[in-house]
Amino acid sequence: MNFKQLSMLAVLSVLVGCASIPPEAPELSVELGKRISAIEDSNITLLNRFFDQKRREVDRFIEDEWVPTFAEEFFSNDAISKAWNTIVREDDKKQRLTFLVKVGPKLQKKINEKRLELIQPLDALERRIEKNIRDDFSQARAMNNSITSFLLSAAEVAENRNRYLEMAGVTDEKIGKLIDETDDAVSDLLGKTKDGKDKIDRTDEFLKKVKSIRDSI
Repeated sequence: MNFKQLSMLAVLSVLVGCASIPPEAPELSVELGKRISAIEDSNITLLNRFFDQKRREVDRFIEDEWVPTFAEEFFSNDAISKAWNTIVREDDKKQRLTFLVKVGPKLQKKINEKRLELIQPLDALERRIEKNIRDDFSQARAMNNSITSFLLSAAEVAENRNRYLEMAGVTDEKIGKLIDETDDAVSDLLGKTKDGKDKIDRTDEFLKKVKSIRDSI
């Protein structure tokens, strides 16, 4: 089940609950405020889980695709290749250990730098979307303070609540579009598009796409 479907379930659960809300204005306003906050929390939780999954997919890309390519290029260096071949040929365990101790940290540093390069934009995008969601729901809660003046009966609660959320800009289409674009960006990085682009091109395009999504918010 994707983000938008889960969000719709959260909204539907609120609509069902609204039928039992009493007509008294003060109690109604408090109840709606709580329900708006609950929907906000659900959306933030789903957003965080979505980006956790995207980060895991980027980690798999680094481990399964980028690291092997990087290691191959690293050991293709003449000096390193000759040194390693000599160690292998002489089968000297002490020299092999010394080589790995010297080279290992450098390799790990490059891997960590690449992960940071790809993960940081996702983290920034997640924070931007989360702030956008919280700002929208904050506005919705503010509007909820005056909702009682528009209510004619308890049956109108759901209709009025939805109108206020839409006025505040809280829509499935708005957040769903951002989620879909982020999902597409990570999918392209993983090579799901099967377009034959090499890993350098894919990582560069990934960074551009994530920045573009973040700038659009």
